[in-house]
Amino acid sequence: MKDKLFIFDLDGTLIDSVLDLAAAGNHTLALHGFPTHPMEAYYKFVGNGIGKLMERALPSEDADTAEDYLDDFRAYYNDHLCDHTHPYPGVPELLEKIQQAGAKIAVASNKYQQATEMLVGRLFPQINFAAICGQRDGVPRKPSPEVVYEIAARTGTELGNVIYVGDSDVDMRTAANAGVKAVGVTYGFCPREIVASFNPWKVVDSARELQDVLFPAR
Repeated sequence: MKDKLFIFDLDGTLIDSVLDLAAAGNHTLALHGFPTHPMEAYYKFVGNGIGKLMERALPSEDADTAEDYLDDFRAYYNDHLCDHTHPYPGVPELLEKIQQAGAKIAVASNKYQQATEMLVGRLFPQINFAAICGQRDGVPRKPSPEVVYEIAARTGTELGNVIYVGDSDVDMRTAANAGVKAVGVTYGFCPREIVASFNPWKVVDSARELQDVLFPAR
């Protein structure tokens, strides 16, 4: 286990953040006089960063103006990103188990870097992450494999020892593009059939199930 690197997606994989993302989206829309959406709609908006979220949330005729509203989104979200957001059941225990086994743990998210670091620091203070990578200027978003390559290089890990864990088609395509082993989780933002359609190494329905896969009882 000591030679392994586990790269986790953040939203929908480690944390349930849709309520706070929806609140930030609706706040921004209302601030500029656009109609808002029910929380459930945001499950279809997330996954590709806040630029895409706002593009999907805006009326179709205004979608190309999404960049104009990102500062307002960030200002609100930075102040409210932990109002309702929390780790999924079993996730803190899973991360602690992996850490105790000596493996490296990293985060690769399409959420902007500042918020990614804030959330990881607040919700998982007990975990010594080898890398926390959010969306940054000059770095392609997932499903580009660049973030996987970057983390592997920074941690000195061969790609054959990387396990990528995520909840969406974006994550499964990221792992496939990078040529690394993938675990699809079904408790996040994406339906099980979509995650499973990419034929990942494992598909699990809970963090506890993933822990059992990685640490089978003897």
